[in-house]
Amino acid sequence: MTGEDTIVAISTPPGRGGLGVVRLSGARALEIATDLIRLPHLPLEIQRATLGTFTLGESDRVLDQVVVVWFQAPHSYTAEDIVEISCHGSPVILRHLVECCLEKGARAAEPGEFTLRAFLNGRIDLTQAEAVHDLIESQTLYQARVAAQQMEGSLSRHLKPHKQTLLNLIARMEAGIDFAEDDVTVIEWQEILTQLDRISADLQKLVQGYDYGRIVRDGLTLAIVGRPNVGKSSLFNRLLNEERAIVTPIPGTTRDLVTETANIGGIPLRFVDTAGIRESSDAVERIGVERSYAAIADSDLRLLVVDASMPPAEEDDRLLEKLRPLGAMLVALNKSDLPAHDTCIGVAPQEAVRTSALTGKGIPELKQRILDLAAPARDSGTEGEFITNLRHQQLIKVSLEGLAKARRAAEQHTHHEMLLLDLYDALRPLDAITGATYADDVLDIIFKTFCVGK
Repeated sequence: MTGEDTIVAISTPPGRGGLGVVRLSGARALEIATDLIRLPHLPLEIQRATLGTFTLGESDRVLDQVVVVWFQAPHSYTAEDIVEISCHGSPVILRHLVECCLEKGARAAEPGEFTLRAFLNGRIDLTQAEAVHDLIESQTLYQARVAAQQMEGSLSRHLKPHKQTLLNLIARMEAGIDFAEDDVTVIEWQEILTQLDRISADLQKLVQGYDYGRIVRDGLTLAIVGRPNVGKSSLFNRLLNEERAIVTPIPGTTRDLVTETANIGGIPLRFVDTAGIRESSDAVERIGVERSYAAIADSDLRLLVVDASMPPAEEDDRLLEKLRPLGAMLVALNKSDLPAHDTCIGVAPQEAVRTSALTGKGIPELKQRILDLAAPARDSGTEGEFITNLRHQQLIKVSLEGLAKARRAAEQHTHHEMLLLDLYDALRPLDAITGATYADDVLDIIFKTFCVGK
């Protein structure tokens, strides 16, 4: 892989569609495109769409009319010359166009190579490159908004002041050690502690916010559990606002897992409608029950559905006992459109919601309670003020360890040369998130701030 190559790839999803886009990036992108496409005038205007004709070889036989746009370096996604050719979304035309580009000297792009070039050319940093994938994979507008914020560099901007503080501390210590003859003032211990505490407190918030960020990025799974004929599938359909599961008055209609994802408050929530849990001699139903138990164990949340119009059943109590140790759960007291029975299984008020899958009563409250249970920290910060990537969380934890060691060293008035090692240990993980700090960065601060040698 080399930045000297001109790369080409189809940039739109596989399959047929109204439009398809072939993208070229590299020094020869414009040359290759203008050799292949007949254009009304040359040179192309920068960032202006031009209608052209794609022909079959050297003949005049027209394959398609296309629109060509040239983005001149460095004002493009990769910071190289980019040409995007939009044609009709026929896989045959798109493949042939790519083959023609290869014959003209382009190379087939590796997966993610356009974004890699954007990173290597300084167009985006690592956090922005990772956010590109998150934006493409987003299933809700909220996910897309968070990814877009990070694509614009929100995490890097958040970390930049802390990196700068660490660099300033490092530079002042380096200056005090290496240029003592120039009467450079050594930083006070209390100032070091104050700066380290300020950085640590903010980084700790980011680490804690990952629990919510992970949910935003990856979503959650909720298993809907209960005895046969309590209205699980009807409730499942109500939560999805569509007739996804088969509903009949016959107990045990659902014999296998039915799954679907819905947007609940911006969080992609994967609902799993399980088979009704009961003892059965039917081999197929027993397999369905076994799969239900597996889905219950694998889910992040569990919703136990109970028929509130009937006397409490021992099976409900047994299910409740099995679900409690597994983690977060709610109870839907379903069929509330019917006369309620005086007694029900023992659940706390905050665990239960009265619902009616038939009328929709209680469904908005149930969705809100599911959201509160799934993401209790969702109001802790705006988009871009929490991290969604496990790699980022682990690196920030390593940085915090370095800061903690530096603080202990400062409290003990350890020699600055030893304290510097801890500060560099705190800085390097942040570099791994946002991009490297070079020795020249430290030297620039030393010379610009302290005027050494003046």
